[in-house]
Amino acid sequence: MIDKLDRLVEDISGLNSKLVLLIGPPRSGKSHLLTQLAARRKVRVLSVGTTLGRELLTVPSTRRHLQAADLLKGQVDAFARDGLSLMDNIELLFDRTLQLNPLDLLKRHAHARRVIAVWPGGLRENRLSYATTGHPECKDYGLDGLVPFEIH
Repeated sequence: MIDKLDRLVEDISGLNSKLVLLIGPPRSGKSHLLTQLAARRKVRVLSVGTTLGRELLTVPSTRRHLQAADLLKGQVDAFARDGLSLMDNIELLFDRTLQLNPLDLLKRHAHARRVIAVWPGGLRENRLSYATTGHPECKDYGLDGLVPFEIH
């Protein structure tokens, strides 16, 4: 599976949006696969929840939604190497108080470099989902501008 993902990382170089989402059920090995890719490519994995969360704690809560996207950009830039950024634990991006559109944010980063991210939701009938219907953070997206990489 790592060889297939590694080839895909090369293949997406010419695309306008270079976003690959690792999608699979919990405990399917998404994070492990990303770690393997990181070791192979000598790139650090950005744990968004830990790193961005730590920085957001230094920002007054009334200003976090104004600074979250810029703080994330700085972190992505710091962790990226050779035009590649690897992201895991992105659940914080769905926090309603931050007023972010997580998928659009990932796509914006994927215009400048290849972005491989672990998707914390599911894929069903060519639709990405995060959380269940009725949950306050429930999101539903189409697949435009990204490449899904399913892990079963």
